[in-house]
Amino acid sequence: MRVKLILPALAEAGTPAFRPIKYSLFPPLGLGTLAGYLAPDDEVAIIDEHINGRLEYADTPDLVGIEVYVTSARRSYAIADAYRKRGVHVVLGGLHPTSLPEEALEHADTVITGPAEEAWPRFLADFRAGRPERCYVSQVRTLEGLPPIRRDLWNRSDYLVPNSLVISRGCPHNCDFCYTGNFYRGGRHFYHMSLERAVSEIDSLPGRHLFFLDDNIFGAPSFASALFGEMRGARRIWQGAATVAGVRNEALLKLAAESGAKSLFIGFESLNQEAMAGCNKHHNKVAEYEDAIRRMHAHGIMVNASFVFGMDGDTLKTFRTTVDWALENGIETATFHLLTPYPGTPLFNAMRKAGRILHSNYDLYDTRHAVIKHDLLSPVELEAGYRRSYREFYKWSSIFRAAGKHESPTDRIRHFIYTASWKKLDPLWGGIIRLKRLPFATLLLEKVLNARK
Repeated sequence: MRVKLILPALAEAGTPAFRPIKYSLFPPLGLGTLAGYLAPDDEVAIIDEHINGRLEYADTPDLVGIEVYVTSARRSYAIADAYRKRGVHVVLGGLHPTSLPEEALEHADTVITGPAEEAWPRFLADFRAGRPERCYVSQVRTLEGLPPIRRDLWNRSDYLVPNSLVISRGCPHNCDFCYTGNFYRGGRHFYHMSLERAVSEIDSLPGRHLFFLDDNIFGAPSFASALFGEMRGARRIWQGAATVAGVRNEALLKLAAESGAKSLFIGFESLNQEAMAGCNKHHNKVAEYEDAIRRMHAHGIMVNASFVFGMDGDTLKTFRTTVDWALENGIETATFHLLTPYPGTPLFNAMRKAGRILHSNYDLYDTRHAVIKHDLLSPVELEAGYRRSYREFYKWSSIFRAAGKHESPTDRIRHFIYTASWKKLDPLWGGIIRLKRLPFATLLLEKVLNARK
């Protein structure tokens, strides 16, 4: 059987949303996992449009699988329609088809909703038997028996972080703006590999650097503690994501640092406690934010902070206040977003009921465009504030200011190099990617992450 698995581009090359390095970070692990379920004699190819570009797809494989996100929906449907016109069986899955299966079925022969580890092999068995169904719903939530990811189906040198991995699914929390509740509905929202399997997955990856793409690597403290304990002494360097509450567990944070943790993505979201409660993110305590940052920095762990603008009560002052707070706390990198209600989430349902959804052009549901009616700010003001926040946080004087908040000269230098490299050197990154020199950049990334006495 000839199978093609496709990750359509989330943003088109040449547009402001497309930064070459941003879309050359991680290989398509989800598609690599699906490929692992295929038979040894199946011919399979994985296409990542961020790397391979927008192709014409004039071939006729036996089966095409497409992973669909909200901002890639239009492109995904165009690819699916083109293949179906030639009689190819097309399967759509991922976050967007799970939220809007009826819409996806207009462009697919089969739709898989929810995590696909159990539904995908069920579909494959039916497809081989000549009786595929129109829709498969995830029924069993377990990572037992998961096949090895087919990492041989992509070129490691195409990605800055080829050693990315996911050892858990979902998140123990259920924030209203997050896809987790919808994507994992009907079963467990959070589950993880066995410790033995997770360690085996880590040991199979060459080099030192790892990036855990889990929503919350601290999500199961006992499992995380055991994992970090196993990783201690292995000389690994890793990055991942956690929560404010998670990193305030001093014993667990210390273990993470000892196992090689060098940076963590933290969803601070807002400095307004009422806004946190309003989106069901009660585990975020604004009063604990600065303590969490101090703890991470004390252990040599850099902070990638996430902030969301456009929550109820936000004003024009919110943008400046948030940026100033991040700089004063020496945060190394920040990602800013406009509040975006993804279809299927509690936030979307509430906004739609209140008549606050401006449109359903999902190309613009990228957290860069205003898609809701705000109580105090116009769409123009929201988008201008968003862009201004990025400019202010990443201008040279701000990078120097934030780096200067660290006590250690080594930490100040590391902060400056890491932040400037990520956001100020896009032309250089473009050249490195074109010249196929990302493996060299990966080695430099390791040195910067580990540059601490």
